Formats: sequence, C-alpha cells, structure tokens
Amino acid sequence: MNATTILLEQRWLLLIHQLPTKPAYFRVKIWRRLQGLGAVAVKSTVYALPANAETQEDFEWLLKEIVAGGGEAMLCEARLIDGLTDAQARALFDKARDADYAEIAQDARALSATRDAEASGEGGADARTQINRLRKRLAELVAIDFFAATGRLAVEAMLAGLEARLMEDEAMTEDPPRAVAPIAELKGRTWVTRRDVHVDRIACSWLIRRFIDPQAVIRFVPGKGYVPEPGELRFDMFEGEITHEGDRCSFEVLLARTGIADPALQAIAEIVHDIDLKDAKFGREEATGIASLIAGIAMASADDDQRIAQGAAVFDNLHQYFRARRG
Repeated sequence: MNATTILLEQRWLLLIHQLPTKPAYFRVKIWRRLQGLGAVAVKSTVYALPANAETQEDFEWLLKEIVAGGGEAMLCEARLIDGLTDAQARALFDKARDADYAEIAQDARALSATRDAEASGEGGADARTQINRLRKRLAELVAIDFFAATGRLAVEAMLAGLEARLMEDEAMTEDPPRAVAPIAELKGRTWVTRRDVHVDRIACSWLIRRFIDPQAVIRFVPGKGYVPEPGELRFDMFEGEITHEGDRCSFEVLLARTGIADPALQAIAEIVHDIDLKDAKFGREEATGIASLIAGIAMASADDDQRIAQGAAVFDNLHQYFRARRG
C-alpha cells in the first residue's frame, strides 16, 4: 500500500454535539475534555479525530458524558469529499499541537533563563521538578500528536539541553562515583536484600544472575539492622554495599559499579528509575506498563524467589526489545 492509497483511505471520526446553555462549568468541562483528547473543531459544534479504535472509544465516552449532562451528541465515521481536504484537516491538528509545543518551549526558555541568572548549583532539585513537569506535558502532547507536528523536535531538543546542563551542575556537587568493581570479583558472593521484593530489587536480581553470576545465591532478610556475614553483599538495603546513591536507584548504581556498557541495560535502568523513584526523571513511556506488570507479579505471589523468576522474564524480553530496536 503506497502513501497515495493511505491518504485516500483516511477516515475521520466526527463528534457532533449540542450542549445546554447552563450550567456554564459543564460547557467548560466538555471543552477541556475535547482539548485533552486532541480533537479539533472543523465546525463550531463538530469536532474531529482520526479514526481508530482508541479515538473511537474516547469519543464514545465523551458522548455518554454529554448526554448524561443534558446535551445531545452523535458520532459518525466520515471520509472527507469536499469543502475540507484530508491535508487541510491534518494541518488543523498540526497547528493545534504546534501551539501547544510553543507553550512548552516558552516555559523551557523561561526555566533556562532562570538557570542562567542563578549561575550556580543551587536550586537543582526545583529545576529537576520543573523539567519533569515539562517532560510530563510533552509526553501528554505526543500522545495526541496524531500527525507528528514539527514543533515537537524543537521542544525535545530544548528539554534535552536543560537536562544536560542540570546533570553537569549536579555532577559538580555530588560525591565522586565509586570505583568500578570487576565482575570477576563479584562472582561467588552471596547477595542479600530485603524481603518482599519489588521492581528495583527484582531488576537487580535479574542483572546479577543474567550478567554477573548465573549461579549467584540471593537471600532475603528483614532489612534495617541486618549484619552481613563474611562474603555477603547487600543490595537495595539501608547501609548496603550497593544501594541508592543520590537520585539513582540501586539498579543504576549496580550497573554503574560493574561497568557494563550496554545501551539496552541503560534503557532498562531508566525505566526502573522512573518506576522506583516516581520522579519521571527520564520520562520513559514504557514505565507505566512495566510498573503494572511488576505489580501484578507481586500481587500474584508472596514468595520472593517466584517474583524474581517471573520478573526475570519481563526484563529478558525488555532487554531483547531494546537490543533489537537499537540494531
């Protein structure tokens, strides 16, 4: 199927509605919902979305909400024939998204100017929070950027630049990283972590047995106050040898400590970080789905060995996915 065929077969969903004059907040609510879905107005009371299963479901829920609020609405699937071309309709979506991207760009420039004015490492935590908020807004926009508006690239470049500068500032104030430990020195050790393992400890356990020592023994202990036996390494534990450092989760620290250079593992580290620290530092779109998978594993079994075994399959598949995508 060539590009011409795709353009000819473009289908649109049209939500045609009429809202009651009162209450006013209901009209505002519906307008905000339409904006959140990424719909654009092709007429005063006619909003469009490109047709697919997800957008149809979104419009159907909104239709029910309009009717429940005393309004009238109908949903139809259409092919544009005259009066408005597919290209013109797509241009409406791109214009709307570019306007949204421009707002984020403006906020990013303001944040950059603030950082320049400070000219110091102070306020790093607040800057990180603001960047994360911009990242979240960007991710929400990308989800409704149906035709890849050009404004996205500029915003992503600006945010990447802000993050790079912030990382440089943080690096100047952080303690120097610990030395890399050769993998050979980590083999034959007993690894110890807290009971009731979740994403960070499951990921660390997978990394240990997959890339460090396939025969590694992993023990689960109560946690704080545990005194290690000779030859044991504590991970993701209070005062552990390998645990959170700064704003890095234990998986990130373990990966850095081993010196394994694998872009696929770095991608997994970013996902684990976003799930474990819940700060959206990397804005990984996969984090929500992986978090649900790990939560399901934890709910299905109270046994830590089973959680690690089932979680290993998730991370094996993730690793293969990122390796294949890089290839």
